Amino acid sequence: MENKQQEHVHLLIIGSGPAGYTAAIYASRANLKPVLYQGIQPGGQLTITTEVENYPGYPEGIQGPEMMVDFEKQATRMGADIRYGMATAVDFSKQPYKVTIDEEKEITADAIIIATGASAKWLGLPSEQRLNGSGVSACAVCDGFFFRGKEVAIVGAGDTAAEEALYLSKMCTTVHMLVRKHEMRASKVMQDRVLKTSNIIVYWNTETEEVLGDKKVEAVRVRNNQTGETKDVPVSAFFVAIGHQPNSAIFKDYLQLDEQDYIVTVPGSSRTSIEGVFACGDVQDKIYRQAVTAAGSGCMAALDAERYLSAKEHQ
Repeated sequence: MENKQQEHVHLLIIGSGPAGYTAAIYASRANLKPVLYQGIQPGGQLTITTEVENYPGYPEGIQGPEMMVDFEKQATRMGADIRYGMATAVDFSKQPYKVTIDEEKEITADAIIIATGASAKWLGLPSEQRLNGSGVSACAVCDGFFFRGKEVAIVGAGDTAAEEALYLSKMCTTVHMLVRKHEMRASKVMQDRVLKTSNIIVYWNTETEEVLGDKKVEAVRVRNNQTGETKDVPVSAFFVAIGHQPNSAIFKDYLQLDEQDYIVTVPGSSRTSIEGVFACGDVQDKIYRQAVTAAGSGCMAALDAERYLSAKEHQ
């Protein structure tokens, strides 16, 4: 598209959520005049999380969307320029770097912080989306606490699924683990732990047909893909642990990504493979994936960007 609107900014932050907003707060305080584009889901994954009880400073807990409104208000109060819009293309081949917003506006920036997050992978069942936040969750560490003393189901076969099943087994009476094949993908040590845990029941060769319940999860209908037999397992929650997809596709031609498409950062920093481009939050973190760690890495990215821009000005 020719004749795009053009604008130059000192520091551009792509993505909201705890990482992007924290980066904006710190960058504003450092007088970097950051411009932040919120992306397709302003507030990120927390906007589809109901109750957040493990973020420090909220003794009564807080609703995910409300917390993200607080983050945004704080960033705005500090002076961040927060805008609606989505980065649709980038060109990091030379400085200043170019980012296209909504395919129609071209922003050039002296430094860029990427905070585009990751999206949970879902099975694609209508009932899974309908009951999302009412017993269906993609994060056992975030939401398992609400189902202590109850029976729950988890679907997945990798290390994350095994780890989350073990986490749930400590607070739930029974964990029904649904595995699509006759074996798990998880590492041997994680498999052994799962199989040795008495209140985790593993269902092999099992597909999820439907999550049952009107207003909240009441059961899950499963089908054995060898015998064709179906049955309803009564549960209060259904956890999906089949992985996350980092929102990194538009950067793949320029930045180093790992085999799962997470942006690679220099250990102990937010620096990417391109000078002046920083990454924070879940787009570069496949291990912790918590709001508080995302916020911490957003702080790191802003401090790294400040040092980079300051050094550049004094060259």
